[in-house]
Amino acid sequence: MSFSLVVRAGIVVDGTGAPPFSADVAIDGDRIVRVGTVPEGDGPELRADGCVVAPGFVNVLSHAYYSLQQDPRGLSDLYQGVTTEVFGEGHSPGPVSGRLPAVLDGRPVAAGVRTGWHRLRDFLTHLESTGVGPNVASFVGAENLRAIHAGADRRALTEDELAKACALLDDELSDGALGLGSALIYAPGSYASTEELEAYARVLASHDALYISHIRDEGDRILDAAGELVGIARRTGVRAEVYHLKVTGRANWPLMPAAVKLIEEARAEGLQVTADVYPYEAGCTDLAACIPPKFHSGGMAELLSRLADPASRREIRAAIAAPAADWQNLYRDSDGAEGIALLGSAHQGATLAEVHERRGGGDPIETLLDLVVEEPGLLAAYFAISEPNIRLALAQPWVSVGSDADAPSAVPPFTDAPTHPRAYGTFARVLGHYVRAGVLSLEEAVRRMTSLPAHHLRLTDRGQVREGAFADLAIFRPEEVRDLATYENPHAYAAGMRHVLVNGVIAFADGKPTGELAGRALRRGR
Repeated sequence: MSFSLVVRAGIVVDGTGAPPFSADVAIDGDRIVRVGTVPEGDGPELRADGCVVAPGFVNVLSHAYYSLQQDPRGLSDLYQGVTTEVFGEGHSPGPVSGRLPAVLDGRPVAAGVRTGWHRLRDFLTHLESTGVGPNVASFVGAENLRAIHAGADRRALTEDELAKACALLDDELSDGALGLGSALIYAPGSYASTEELEAYARVLASHDALYISHIRDEGDRILDAAGELVGIARRTGVRAEVYHLKVTGRANWPLMPAAVKLIEEARAEGLQVTADVYPYEAGCTDLAACIPPKFHSGGMAELLSRLADPASRREIRAAIAAPAADWQNLYRDSDGAEGIALLGSAHQGATLAEVHERRGGGDPIETLLDLVVEEPGLLAAYFAISEPNIRLALAQPWVSVGSDADAPSAVPPFTDAPTHPRAYGTFARVLGHYVRAGVLSLEEAVRRMTSLPAHHLRLTDRGQVREGAFADLAIFRPEEVRDLATYENPHAYAAGMRHVLVNGVIAFADGKPTGELAGRALRRGR
């Protein structure tokens, strides 16, 4: 028998958590057809002597929908063995219509990148048809559903608007969307009530689709916010997942065991509740996220207008300085200006405190507001997460992995823009640092990044090395895998990956990208 390719003499870590075993892996077209001993001469070979042969990794939280339009190879993730990118944290490239384009117009984006598509399937099909390196799939953004009708207004949807939003979600799910993703600390997504989310969840449950959420608060009110997600799952029967499970703010770090226990208890009662994580002590988002969501009503133009009004600006400053009542205060969670590092522009790597001192001192919150006015899209790293809590999250068998980043290349124009090291290092850090530290075994780390998310996302025949599965493979020497990106030098590819296959095509060979674009648009359950 002749095969398209034989991966010869590897150590198979099959993605199920089972012990490693030595085997050849034979591929015919885009599928694995034999795992075992394959006679010599039965097809071209890719040597894997001394290497682990694992399923390609699934990035359950990717923002690469723009960067893949600039460079479809997705190199920062390809160098780590990622073969599937999953979009949709709060916002998705489709559906976009109604009042949503006006909301998107205020957001910075690279030249030549298209931000909106009439339907989500249109965007995914476009990537596939023009050529894309990794497989791509997406949730529908909850922000999309409400902003199509309400724009950036801080209000409830009318009964008719909510019915139309649910009907649109139903259509997108019928087209294979993975489910619904919300981001409940960012306006306008934060304006959704629990009742609105439950209406969406009932539609999701009818499709066995996933509700996945950046919950409403990861700081002072982490237990209330996680409880909201669990309550939605309990009342609607929807499967639910917490995006990047963490607790922010030094004073709140002791709440992490209780948050884990809350999810464990939900699972014990039969609810299908899971989580994912990124392995870094700093989060990353716009500096403007330090401003309470209510002041974002109407969009960025309205926020800037409020910052230009002395009375409104005093109100905003006082709200940031005070203990948060009904929103997550990223400024306080980071211990103030010293815990916030600015990414990009003239301030790359400097803390807000350092920039504040350069500008003559005074109130650092005033400096923060000045910077938002000067550069509304300025990114910042928020050092608000504890290493012991990262390890606690990774220790849970129901936690998978996502980068919460795009997939850039380490060349201009990407290197001219700010990023977080998680864009280049998330999967290598789990596979290297945390495995070598004993937090996870190798086979368990692979399971968390392959079959576990593939099952939750209902990605059929993905995430395992077995006969009949798609030939998405990551081939590496475990002792060589390491993340090299830092906060000071984030644009650095990870090391240790030897070969990567996407749908049976070699996308990465002998430590170098081949330029092959074999990725596909994936649909739930198909």
